[in-house]
Amino acid sequence: MIEHVYRRAADARGVSDVIVATDDQRIADAVAAFGGKIRMTRPDHRTGTDRLAEVAAELTCSVVVNVQGDLPLLDPGIIEQAAAPLLADPDLQMGTICTPIASDEDYLNPNVVKVVRDTHGNALFFSRAPIPYFRGGGSPRGTAGANAFKHIGLYAYRRTFVPIFAALAPTPLEVAESLEQLRALEHGYRIHVVLTNVESIEVDTPEDLERVRRLMTVAARN
Repeated sequence: MIEHVYRRAADARGVSDVIVATDDQRIADAVAAFGGKIRMTRPDHRTGTDRLAEVAAELTCSVVVNVQGDLPLLDPGIIEQAAAPLLADPDLQMGTICTPIASDEDYLNPNVVKVVRDTHGNALFFSRAPIPYFRGGGSPRGTAGANAFKHIGLYAYRRTFVPIFAALAPTPLEVAESLEQLRALEHGYRIHVVLTNVESIEVDTPEDLERVRRLMTVAARN
């Protein structure tokens, strides 16, 4: 899985380097086997952002993109889309990606994180709950659900913001939802959320893994 993610990330335009940050020797060995670049980090990091901060401290680039290792069907284009607003707006510190919700099942699934945005494309809230709530009925795929989106767990940061974000105290909403990005919102930072039509499956459950395997098998046959 990590090789698929690595190679797809390396195909993104504008990416100068791809580094796998891990404290797991098994992952490091797997990356070394296909010739990827590895950065071993401390084992005591609480979150992925803390791990990213350790690596980002040694980089000189202006923007870093944190790609989760559970996106084997990653479209390289969404890396470019996530980074573009930060390259265009020097006051923006953080960005991410969303896509239209494909089904009522996804809308109700707590493993699928939802996001709602303001009229400028900035995040209002992220939740595992079905948001927005359609009073009087309605579907997230209908006209009334035009602002209901699935969040894709890929983040672009201004490199200088990463240690600031990592040093922020955890917040009540972050803890309640178990969603780290809410920490940025609760501390008053803006997160720009780019809307894309590209679907990306995050492997969070055994069922997700089987779905990805089926899709890869079909793609290989075609």
